[in-house]
Amino acid sequence: MSVPELVDKLRSGELSATDSVERLAARVAPGDGFSHLALEQAHERAQRLDRQVERGRLHGLLLPVKDLADVAGMPTTFGSAHRTRLAETTDTLPAALLEQGAIIPGKSHTAELGLMIYTEPPGLDSPSNPLWPGRTPAGSSGGAAALVARGLVPAAHASDGGGSIRVPAAACGVVGFKPSAPRLAAQGFLTRSLIDAAFLLHLTPRPGRRRIGVLTEPLFADTAVDEAHLRAVAAAAEHLRTAGHEVVEVHPYPDAAVTFAAFRTIFTAQLAGLPGPAEGLVAWLRAHGRAVTRTRLDQANRHADRLGNRLAAHWHIDALLSPMTTTDPPPIGHFAALDPEENFLAQTCWSPWGSLFNMTGAAAVSVPWERPVSVHLGAIRLSDGELLALAQELHP
Repeated sequence: MSVPELVDKLRSGELSATDSVERLAARVAPGDGFSHLALEQAHERAQRLDRQVERGRLHGLLLPVKDLADVAGMPTTFGSAHRTRLAETTDTLPAALLEQGAIIPGKSHTAELGLMIYTEPPGLDSPSNPLWPGRTPAGSSGGAAALVARGLVPAAHASDGGGSIRVPAAACGVVGFKPSAPRLAAQGFLTRSLIDAAFLLHLTPRPGRRRIGVLTEPLFADTAVDEAHLRAVAAAAEHLRTAGHEVVEVHPYPDAAVTFAAFRTIFTAQLAGLPGPAEGLVAWLRAHGRAVTRTRLDQANRHADRLGNRLAAHWHIDALLSPMTTTDPPPIGHFAALDPEENFLAQTCWSPWGSLFNMTGAAAVSVPWERPVSVHLGAIRLSDGELLALAQELHP
């Protein structure tokens, strides 16, 4: 059942919000993806919602919130046991979900401070990948992806500063739509379908014939791409060509290395003021952020400001089709066992395309293609609705 269909049944009273919470309580288990379960709060809220006459747009829908956002009365871990504190207020996005009638049954596991594309929060459980048991569900929205992939919730809140919606979606075989947003700042959802994503993001598909560039060469790292991922992109490209789109091969643009250096500058500069103790990769990233000068940051932002137009002029395409990751998900602990610099490079090698669309701010989406492999579409000259329609041709 799609999210719109589910909400219709909840709003009409055909389904009970209380029953939804009780079904979740009966099925959930440690390691499933929740960092904090708030079933008692959820049950009380569901009972109140079931008695209401006026019902919101998301009435009764179970939507976990990524554990970087505050929800009053719940702990916020920020992806680490030693960063945990009890939230006294609710942040803007979860407050908006509650205002529309959603139920927040808990918080989903995230990477520490949302900084990694794997989810192994220090001092807390590491969620396992439902599609690949024992392997990472990716990150930083790994808990959200695991919960949706397990079918425990119909959708889950997520955020994306460098691939953190789309890489977990690909790792767990679900849909991850990053809407257009200021660079490194997208809020969205992990869902089972693009219909669900469109409903939650208030998007209307806008179909049309497009010119699509196919890029299988890694963009921001010198690394190999597994054959299964190359085959998936080739098959997706042929599907779009058969559907009437113009599909052309493209190659990395000349200053891709400059873009990645700018991404790293902007990404790490945000950590310069991080207080308190930090270890491992977080400390390494913070040290790099504190070394960023105002001049260097301004140069990186200017590069990002021009990047979208430069890509459109260089490639002459409407959308870019690529793999989402270069390999299947590695085992839990793979990245964390590396020293910080090797860890950062290994993450880039695993997903060397996604952060391009955090730099341009354009929409991008990971969709399952040949299970368990996903493909990635990013907007070059398309609106969110136009990219949605194109993606729906791959994942109806």
